[in-house]
Formats: sequence, C-alpha cells, structure tokens
Amino acid sequence: MIKIPKIEAEAGQEVDFDKVLLVSGPNKFALGKPYINGAKVSAEVIGHGKSDKVVVFKFKRRRKYRKKTGHRQAYTEVKIKNILA
Repeated sequence: MIKIPKIEAEAGQEVDFDKVLLVSGPNKFALGKPYINGAKVSAEVIGHGKSDKVVVFKFKRRRKYRKKTGHRQAYTEVKIKNILA
C-alpha cells in the first residue's frame, strides 16, 4: 500500500494511472520520455486520511513577532493490483 496525494474516489473503487514514468523488472527496464506509451497501473483505493501535522513557527527577534501555523496534508491510500507495461 502506498500513500498518494488525495484523489476523488470512494474506498474500494478501482482506479487506473496511465502516466507511468518507469517500469522495471528482472528482464525489463523502460524509462519514459516523459511517459511510457501503453503502460498502465491499476490500483484499489483503501481509504483517505490526513498526515501528521507540520508545525511552522515564524518569529522576528526583538520585535515581539511570533506566528505559529500548522498544516495536515490530505492523502489517499491505494493498493497496487496490476502493472501493465
């Protein structure tokens, strides 16, 4: 399972990715310029979530300026089913 930036798909739904950059195997290696023609990766959406919070703290010395903000990036967890190259 891998985490990718959030996509609009329901849990359990099959998704296809057609912009494949690299395919590697025991006897095969293909590098796209920029993408590999005809290559496709099919995956199943496991779920959605948010990553750990990243805290950003800005300050200016001797100016009483302090600013603390946080951000949680949304992601989609997918399980790779098949790689067609």
